This record gives sequence, structure tokens and C-alpha cells, in this order.
Amino acid sequence: MTPAGAGKVLPPGRYGMSGLLRSEWTKLRSIRSTMWTLGLTIVVGTGIGALATAETRAHWSSMSLGSRLSFDPTGTSLAGAFFGQLTIGILGVLVMSGEYGTGTIRATFSAAPRRPLVLVAKAAVFGVVALVVAEVVAFLSFFLGQVLLSAPATHATLGSPGALRAVAGSGLYLCAIGLFALGLATIIRHTAGAISAFVGVLLVLPIIVRALPSSIEPEIERFLPDHIGGAIISLHMGDAFSPWIGLLLLCGYAALALVIGGVLLVRRDA
Repeated sequence: MTPAGAGKVLPPGRYGMSGLLRSEWTKLRSIRSTMWTLGLTIVVGTGIGALATAETRAHWSSMSLGSRLSFDPTGTSLAGAFFGQLTIGILGVLVMSGEYGTGTIRATFSAAPRRPLVLVAKAAVFGVVALVVAEVVAFLSFFLGQVLLSAPATHATLGSPGALRAVAGSGLYLCAIGLFALGLATIIRHTAGAISAFVGVLLVLPIIVRALPSSIEPEIERFLPDHIGGAIISLHMGDAFSPWIGLLLLCGYAALALVIGGVLLVRRDA
């Protein structure tokens, strides 16, 4: 006897980048932790900037003349970016390590065996989401902060020297640091390990570098991601790379982590 449906021809298992992008977008937006992390980035990121500028305005009359002259209203309003880099980085880790933790990565690679293509789709979807959210936080923090820095405190506009570069660069920095975290997660594959490595690079490594002899410490420190971020956001980072050179260097870190992760993704079992 011939089984029912034996004569039917199954459709070829073809897939392309558009299908992978839709799949990764569905996975990203359907995970509860994504919305919580992005929401926390927006609320706390803008809140810290608002607190920093409101505190400065409240104590403006008691500040010394030197402090007033060196005050950076743009960088102060963007202070929340230093918190946002942690939340965006953790989300970047979860985009990859979350699937390894639940075992759903096997289903992903069964449906899409070309693993580098899967990684490209993950990086593209996450990168766009991270960039949009980071730029929203940056511009919202800037405008709210400048409203709170009312006269006689020094405040800025987007037309002020370096202001637009710092605000837009803040979002680009957070996007790049998130992609770097995604690359680390692809290499390590374990959520706790990847987050530990990310936090270590971002927060612990600078402490270690600052303990080095003063003759070499500045030259090494300027290559660190947090120092690059400070140069992008602040207008007073004289010993750092220029903002755009630093951003290109950080993008190089992210690309290197993703390439190494992609190579290991192909060589290792799921």
C-alpha cells in the first residue's frame, strides 16, 4: 500500500537573508527581556542625564569660576550613556547566548545551516534596534538636559561646537559596544561568561590599566572602549583619539569579535 501523500513533492529548503532577518526580528521582539532592557535603557539613560544637569543647575552659584568655564553641558546631559552601554551590551549578549541557553540554537541552525549568514542577520537586526534606541536616548537626554540647565548655568544647542557630533556619536558608540558584546557572546556562548567578559573589558580592565606606570598608562588607556566612549561624548578628552577615529577603532573591535565568533560558530557543534 502506498502511504497517503507519498506522491507529494516537498518544496526545496531554500532561504535567504530576508527570511533570516524576519526570523531574527520576530525572535528579538517576542522575548520579554528585550523590551525590559530597552525600556530600562531609555528611562534610566535619560533619567541619569536629567539628574546630572539638574544637580549642576542647583549648585551653579556655588561652583568655582574654573569649574564654570570648563563645564561641558553636552557631556553632562549625556551622562546616562555610561549606564546605557551596560544594558545595550547585556542585550547584545542575550541575543546570541540566550539561544544557546535554551537549546533553540539547534532549531535555528537546522532551519538555516549557513551559520555565518545567521550571525550576520542577528548582528544586523540587533544593530538597527540598538542604534535607534540609543539615538532616541541621546537626543532625548540632550534636549531634556539643556532645558534643566536654565540661566545662569551654561547650556548648549545642537548648533553649539561639537554638540551634534557628541549626541549622534553617543548613539553610534552604544550601537558599536552592543555589537562587540554580541561578538563576545558568539565566542563564549554562555550568558554569565559573556556578560562577565563584557563587564570586565568595560569596567575592570580600565582599573588594571590605571595601575600601570604613568609612562605607559595614557598610551594604553586611549585604546580602551570606555575611554573611546568618553572622547565621543565629552568635549574635553585631550589625551584620547579624536571621536571619529575612536569610533572606527571601536567598530574594528566589534568586527573582530564577530569575525572570530563566526569562525568558531562554523567549527563548533551547536
